[in-house]
Amino acid sequence: MYLHFTSAGVRFKIEFVNPPGAFWRNPPVQTSAAMRKSRRSPCPVACVLDVIGDKWTLLIIRDLAAGKSQFKEFCASPEKIATNILADRLDRLVSHGLIERYASDDHPGREAYRLTLKGGTLLPVLKSIADWGLAHIEGTEARIQVTAR
Repeated sequence: MYLHFTSAGVRFKIEFVNPPGAFWRNPPVQTSAAMRKSRRSPCPVACVLDVIGDKWTLLIIRDLAAGKSQFKEFCASPEKIATNILADRLDRLVSHGLIERYASDDHPGREAYRLTLKGGTLLPVLKSIADWGLAHIEGTEARIQVTAR
């Protein structure tokens, strides 16, 4: 499965690679009564902000799209997210089906993270936010790039 988008004239192709013996799918996300009860309103904008609207979550999505997968790598990002907040946001992203946790091939005994297909659909949104920041906030730079594949 591929996700295609263009940024600053560069065409990106993100490939979602199947783990051995698995098929890509959007995992069925069960909306629990507790999740429905915690919503401020049925407004889709409000509901999306409840999931990804804090100041850290989209930065984690950005880092995943740029090729980071290990907890330690997320901690090394320039924004310096605290480890307790990072752990909470990763758990939230997993529970909403935006990322998945898997056993790391590079570091036996450790977990890694990757975007699901559902999470990958946030990349054009992230690109739009980055483009808006570059156009309207003086001094911004796109230093972290999504990996083109």
